[in-house]
Amino acid sequence: MVEFKSFIELADIKIYAYHGTTMQERKIGNNYKVKIKVCFNISAAMNSDSINDTINYADLYDIVKCEMMMPSNLIENVAGRIMAAVKKNFPQVTGGKIEVTKIKPPIAGDVAGASVIVKW
Repeated sequence: MVEFKSFIELADIKIYAYHGTTMQERKIGNNYKVKIKVCFNISAAMNSDSINDTINYADLYDIVKCEMMMPSNLIENVAGRIMAAVKKNFPQVTGGKIEVTKIKPPIAGDVAGASVIVKW
């Protein structure tokens, strides 16, 4: 069997959550966008056509949603928790990338978003 890099990606997950270092951010909340990409060998699923041989992207979404719903001071913390939960729940994952973006962060200036990217 030939091994190659393969991925599952969920793009532009939109979630309203309560992260930030100020009380106002933690009380009012903000819009966030999350992108997650996980690397694992999908050759078994390609041959079997069975969901049991892959990572169910609905389960991956549930991990992102669950971690986003737990308030944090920093989106770095949120991204780290998402990564840890993915590794714990899907040991077949060999790497990945998570991007958490706070839409229109409360800073002076016209900024569309502030992001943290974790790649492993």
